[in-house]
Formats: sequence, C-alpha cells, structure tokens
Amino acid sequence: MDALGRHILVEFYNCSPELMNDVVHIENSMVAAAETAGATVINSTFHHFSPYGVSGVVVIQESHLAIHTWPEYGYAAVDLFTCGDSVDPWVSYNYLIEAFEASHGSSMECLRGQQSLLKRTDFNVEARDSGQPVASIPRITRDVWFTERDENIALSLKHSGTQLYKKQSPYQKVEVFETLAYGNMLTLDGMVMCTQKDEYVYHEMITHVPVLSHGNVKRALVIGGGDGGTVRELLRHDSIEEVVLVEIDELVIEACKLHLPETASAFGHPRLKLLVEDGIKYIQDCADAAFDLIIVDSADPVGPGEGLFTAEFYGQVYRCLTSEGVMITQSESPRFNTEVFVEIYDTYKGIFGQDNVHCYLAAIPTYPTGTWSFSFSSKGSVHPKRFNPEVAASFSREQGLRYYNEDIHVAAFALPNFVKDLLSSKA
Repeated sequence: MDALGRHILVEFYNCSPELMNDVVHIENSMVAAAETAGATVINSTFHHFSPYGVSGVVVIQESHLAIHTWPEYGYAAVDLFTCGDSVDPWVSYNYLIEAFEASHGSSMECLRGQQSLLKRTDFNVEARDSGQPVASIPRITRDVWFTERDENIALSLKHSGTQLYKKQSPYQKVEVFETLAYGNMLTLDGMVMCTQKDEYVYHEMITHVPVLSHGNVKRALVIGGGDGGTVRELLRHDSIEEVVLVEIDELVIEACKLHLPETASAFGHPRLKLLVEDGIKYIQDCADAAFDLIIVDSADPVGPGEGLFTAEFYGQVYRCLTSEGVMITQSESPRFNTEVFVEIYDTYKGIFGQDNVHCYLAAIPTYPTGTWSFSFSSKGSVHPKRFNPEVAASFSREQGLRYYNEDIHVAAFALPNFVKDLLSSKA
C-alpha cells in the first residue's frame, strides 16, 4: 500500500433506533469490530446523551474507530481509520452493518499519507535509561458514559459498561446502570431518578420533614415512588399505622428490587399497602379526609408523571387530606426548571392558601444543578418551622440518618434571594 493509512467515512442507514440509542451495545460492537479486524484496542470512550444519541471512539494501536448516532433517524456516522497493512477496515465495516441492523451503508475510502508525496527522515529518540523493562501495551481501558442533558446543561456519569436492567414498559424506558461514582443508578426515559450513593438525601427530606412537623401522622399515601425509598423512610416512624404506595409502573419496582435493594428494602413491610395502578385515578376515587400525609413522589412533568402536575390533581389531593393534613411534592430545581417551579407553587397557593405553602431545599448531586426543591403545603395549622427539635434530633440519631437532622430541618427553609424572588413573582 503506497500510503500510511486507510480512512473510510461510513454512513449506516435504517439502523435499529433502539440499538442506536444503546451505549452499551454500541461500545461493545465498536470494540468487537476493531478486534475482529485484527486491531489492538487501547481505549474506548463512549457517551450516551439524553434522550437520544451516542458518541464514542475506540483508540487502537493502528489509529481509531469513531461514531455518532442519531437514533431518531436510524442513522450512524462512522469513521474507520487504520494505519499500515495489518488491519483491514472493511472487516470492521461488515461487522458493524450487521451489529447495527442497518439496511444499507454508504462509504468513501481515502488513502492517508501517500508515500510518494512524503520524505522519510530517520532520527533517534533519546530517552533516559531507567533500568526498567520496556512497558508493554497497557490493558484496554473502557470509558462508557451516561449523559443526561438538555440544550444548556448536562450531567455525565461513568459506568461499568454493563447495563444491569433495561426494559420498556407501556409508560417509559426503565434502565439501571452501574456507575463508578454513585453505584447503581435508576433512569426513566434517560433521566436520572436515584442512585445508591445519594438517594438518601431525597428520601429523607421528602419524608421526615413533614412527619416530624405534623407530629401525628397515622395514614400516609405516596403517589409514585416505585423505587421504594420514600416508603422505607416513612416506615421508620412507628407511629404511622399504614402507608399506601400507588405506583403506575411495576417495572420500576422490579428494577429496584433487583438492583437497588437498599432503596427497595421496605416492599415487604406489614404496614405497607402496595398498589400497582394509576395514582391519578386512585386520588379521584379516594375518600374525603383519608390521609394525614400525601407525598407526590413523581418524576418530571413528562411521560406518566405529566398528569401529576395539574391544578385538578392537586385539588383532589387537598380533598383527600384530613383537616390538619399535609401534601409534599418534589418541586423541581429552581435554577434548572424555573418556569415549572414558579407555576406549580402558584398552583399550590391557589389551592392551599398563600401562607400555607412553603418551599425547602436539599443538595442532591445527581439532579440537575445539584439544588433540588420540595413543597410543603398544609391544609390546616401545621407549619414546618413549628416542630420539636429534640424529637427530631433523637429520631435522627436512633435511625442513623445520613442527611436529615434538626438543624437541616430548619436550614432547608432558609431560601436564597433568587428563590424568594421567584416565589414572589407570577408565572
């Protein structure tokens, strides 16, 4: 070959959209395509972007293989570059067209570094003799990343490259990844729901703040929360006689039982009533004044969680609360999802009253911006700042809580000025 390398620019068409959005499959396929062609793989780095798309590169001793996918079009752009005669890039091409289930591909081959145009210069590379044996080619390192992003912000987490769980329910795509920094991670339609390393922040704050503020919760209802963390924390309180969990998607429960067992540890608890059904319909059929505490543990206002962000739904929740009942919701990031944040607080105030709705914050690293908010809406006289700090301190110590304590309870309601300004504005 009268060239230093061969460069093939490839386009694959009508690929499987599911495979084009599966970072684990694509990374495995690209590495296998390189190895099948006889290349020596040095490193692979791949990112999945939310909701669609995978980018990645496999670095080989003989150069590289790179890819970017557009799952919504069933399309992949692939770059195959090999140096010398030892690796045939067309072997990789043939492997990938099958692996991606493409109907066809187009390609253009270029010879890189044509030797008739080059002049070779031999030179010595001087290096200090350390007396150590020359290192062999390092063992392959594989960097596979999950990325949740929108137009302006992204969160990336490196994972093992092994997808622990992946199923499509009638409502959403349920996946579990084994991340290196945060342990097993549950995602729904490409959005991070919880991880083993930081889920306790969310679940302790959405439960213990209202229970210890109310002081006499006997029956609690959780809408959503199929990971099990919220009911786990509620059931730490012996005074609660019954917790009802209504989760629409049984695959969320299944995935967390299998791969986030610490979060899902309370599913067999005798005081828990687990219902796999639509939370909106459950609230519509619920009796008046049935619960002292209702927690809306929903995902973002898209997909199956969209109906949980309406004035009609919250009005039904109000009806289902006892006269001193409290509603708690996760209320998004005031920095990331500002419009929804403002809108839902205006809705709560219209139902519960201007002075009966309170915002509080917690630091959750794997949620957009790291600052997350919760709403505390009281039907009666219960106020989140009128609680017994001694009882809260004792409970936190006895239960070995990792985030909530009596000081955090108070501090969570100390809002930055920009959040106060948002809550005083009109949507």
